[in-house]
Amino acid sequence: AARLRRPRPALRLAAACAAAAAANSAGPGAEAVAPKKEAVGGLQAFWKFLRPHTIRGTILGSSAMVARVVLETGKTPDWTLLPTAALGVLALLCGNGYIVGINQIYDVSIDVINKPYLPVAAKELTVGQAWVLIGVMAVGGVGLAYSLFGPLIGSLYAFGLFLGTIYSVPPLRLKQSAIAAALIIATVRGLLLNFGVYYATRSMLRVPFTLSYPTAFITCFCTVFALVIAVTKDLPDVQGDRDNSIDTFATRFGVEKVATAATCVLAANYAQTLFWALNGTTGPFFRASVLLPSHGILALMLVRGLFRLRKAQCSMDAIQAFYRLIWLLFYSEYFLFPLI
Repeated sequence: AARLRRPRPALRLAAACAAAAAANSAGPGAEAVAPKKEAVGGLQAFWKFLRPHTIRGTILGSSAMVARVVLETGKTPDWTLLPTAALGVLALLCGNGYIVGINQIYDVSIDVINKPYLPVAAKELTVGQAWVLIGVMAVGGVGLAYSLFGPLIGSLYAFGLFLGTIYSVPPLRLKQSAIAAALIIATVRGLLLNFGVYYATRSMLRVPFTLSYPTAFITCFCTVFALVIAVTKDLPDVQGDRDNSIDTFATRFGVEKVATAATCVLAANYAQTLFWALNGTTGPFFRASVLLPSHGILALMLVRGLFRLRKAQCSMDAIQAFYRLIWLLFYSEYFLFPLI
């Protein structure tokens, strides 16, 4: 019985690591409409506050890894663990919300220039309201982690929030260091997410842990990709970062050079699929007929995006389109992962 219960902490660790307004009355009858309008506006502001693209990436990556493990092992999950998994997702959303939220609070003067659509910068949420939200999410997330997953997992979860805090909050404010910021993002999104979910899923299925070549591939690939995301995320923010003395690769070398370097790194990343698919040791574990053509197409999309950016002379619209393309390619990798 003790051996059967051991996988659950691993599942919980990954769940924890892979670790979430106002309207005025305008006369008779307006009071009945105003609460609904206020509620919708508040929910929209809260959703924007959570930075949905970060949530999508994490959920998509986790789902792809689970699907891959299920396909590899031929086993089905223990559905009795779904409530725990759902609470793990809630803890994940709380942690994500806290980290992106505290960043918005301390970056409000920068976001007014770079991201005026964000709710704190747009005054859809006050700074005080933002503090309440991240406080609730931090307390809720840590509470879930400790009560459901135990002191070890709760401590690791709290440590993750600590890293998110020193990323944004003075005096450390690690986001001011381009290298430190890139390494933090790459470690969390590339390494911890993929290995954590992989290990947790095999534990959930009660399959002994062995590292598969496809998992090693996606971890290496996405770690490099996350490094590129960590660098290119600053491309649309150059002006505000310069005004606030934030050191990024984009402020050092300029948008075009950084975009070109990012494209070269990702092109090399796509090229490494040849090694995984064609060598005698790892090749049998992949479907080369899917892996190689799909990554060739994605690489061509990336190069086309760079040419469009240059043709537009790095206008703000073109920069934002290029950054969206980077995220689209990142999402595409996880869509493909169960199939390769």
